[in-house]
Amino acid sequence: MRLFRNRGFSGAVLADLLTIFGLSGLIFFLSQYLQLVQGRGPLEAGVAELPAAVGAVTAGLLAGRAARRFSVRFVVAGGLAGVGLATAALVGLTVNTGYPMLGAVLLVVGVGAGFSFTVTADVILAGVPKEQAGAASAVSETAYELGAALGIALLGSIVTGFYRGFLTPEGVPAGTAAAAHESLGGAVEAARGVPAHQAAELVAAAREAFVHGLSIAAGAGAAVLLATSVAAWFLLRGQKLADHIEPPADTEPLTGEHPSL
Repeated sequence: MRLFRNRGFSGAVLADLLTIFGLSGLIFFLSQYLQLVQGRGPLEAGVAELPAAVGAVTAGLLAGRAARRFSVRFVVAGGLAGVGLATAALVGLTVNTGYPMLGAVLLVVGVGAGFSFTVTADVILAGVPKEQAGAASAVSETAYELGAALGIALLGSIVTGFYRGFLTPEGVPAGTAAAAHESLGGAVEAARGVPAHQAAELVAAAREAFVHGLSIAAGAGAAVLLATSVAAWFLLRGQKLADHIEPPADTEPLTGEHPSL
């Protein structure tokens, strides 16, 4: 726990935890949105989410250069602000939202997360003695896992809470209605056992409720991400990348061949 006395270490860990918190639940439900709301197959849905991966990899390769040219806190806070604003755009999500908008959101999320996570990982390891690098890495990994669990649990509860409130169309059997209110996947499956016109109404109502819950959760996640961006700006003030740490005053850099070799 003494590692948290370092402001840069604490700020980077907190940024990672809250970023994953704000993103994980939404990414989890966005996959369901692509498949169960818009009717894409698993492969098509996976391909549709590729902009996030492309953006993250590209930003990760450029993050070090950007942090040296500007500053650590500028890159982290800026990346998180971009992720927060992109997530906020999902508040306007509808059943018929086109892919260009979704693709742009995923690309910005990937770029922002790539910049932020790459730099915070460096700050976490640079802020502790070498002999405690393993502990620092474990704390960082724990922050990711805790953030993901909390995000899916809390933001997922928001989606589920709004979803279960939709009105069942008239004539749908009680058992079918109960199954439909458990989850969107359950609604799609339950609709196969009722007449076509009732099935269409049931699935449409379930999809509308799911998208409404997802948009509310997106707003909550965006608020967390934007607040994290502001916190990172202050907590990471003066932080530098590992290769910018100055050696002790009594240590001279080695030049040429070391005398002992």
